[in-house]
Amino acid sequence: MKGYYGQFGGRFVAETLVPALEELEAAVDRVVLSEEFQAEWRALLSHYVGRPTPLTEAKRLCVALSGHVATLALKREDLCHTGAHKINNALGQVLLAKRLGKTRIIAETGAGQHGVATATASAVLDLPCEVYMGEEDVRRQAPNVLRMQMLGARVVPVKSGSRTLKDAMNEALRDWVTNVHTTHYCVGSAAGPHPYPALVAELQRVIGDEARGQWSERFGGLPDAVVACVGGGSNAIGIFRAFMDDDVRLYGVEAAGSGLSTDRHAATLTLGRVGVLHGSKTLVLSDDDGQIQEAHSISAGLDYPGVGPEHAALKASGRAQYLAVADDAALAAAHQVARCEGIVIALETAHAFAALPEIAAQESARLGRPANVLVCLSGRGDKDLEALTAVMP
Repeated sequence: MKGYYGQFGGRFVAETLVPALEELEAAVDRVVLSEEFQAEWRALLSHYVGRPTPLTEAKRLCVALSGHVATLALKREDLCHTGAHKINNALGQVLLAKRLGKTRIIAETGAGQHGVATATASAVLDLPCEVYMGEEDVRRQAPNVLRMQMLGARVVPVKSGSRTLKDAMNEALRDWVTNVHTTHYCVGSAAGPHPYPALVAELQRVIGDEARGQWSERFGGLPDAVVACVGGGSNAIGIFRAFMDDDVRLYGVEAAGSGLSTDRHAATLTLGRVGVLHGSKTLVLSDDDGQIQEAHSISAGLDYPGVGPEHAALKASGRAQYLAVADDAALAAAHQVARCEGIVIALETAHAFAALPEIAAQESARLGRPANVLVCLSGRGDKDLEALTAVMP
């Protein structure tokens, strides 16, 4: 069924939003996939964002993985303009909104990178922008709040609930219901009601398409495994999309927070149940009565009690495997990457690196040889310096 990935996906929204979602769905095929749109968007990616981003071989980290890895390469989304993969999607959506005659952009953000990307895209394409952000995330991601304001966006702190990403998305949806005729809601992850998961995945698969070609040209063949962090899941689905039909293992890494035995985690794919969140049927963190529970992660971008429906389907089918990493392991991994490779990574990305020893050992045992591993380095860590340096090794 269109808009579904197995049993997951769909469109569970107020009737007011259905016409806007139907308009957007039609525009994905008619506009986004057209040669004219693709040429304009890809020109922006090339001359404004700085694509293609490089593939960096991480030789010292490779040595640290106890002989389980032969080649470790990083897809450097941290080198995009604004410092993360989010700009790929934001530019595409704001460009589409302008073509549809929308006069205002709204967005939600957790770690602030999608907010910065949307504010950036709105500035360069001359549209006003408002960004909803949980009050707790405003506090812990202050540098990105200042960037958004510098770019001309209005940042709206959300004081309800856990004051994090889920609550920001709630408020953005309420705004959109009220102003649906003039406003485009630029969703930041491959989540939400159809067609957003498909649209975001289409705009982010540039990551995987580039990485696939770069790996083949530089190392020959394809990697044995591809690894990415997962909150809502846009960077992961972006890199996974290019390898879906290949004999390549896909690993997503989510946030175990204070530990899976506690109630302070964001391990939706590990411990979640089927439910509906933000207009989509997917895996969610909920109690026995079906009420959404609060998520926790040291990483604001992974602090979400749901996940994109395509990831839920990949988990159900076994096509992708999902692991969970605790806060302290992510912090340790970030310091290791900084000192081995000279790259300060975002706390979101650090979860993927923290899972590498387990993934490398598993792949090496499966293959009977050291594995070749590709990691999506989804963003840089400037925004997380306060947390990263609070405890120095």
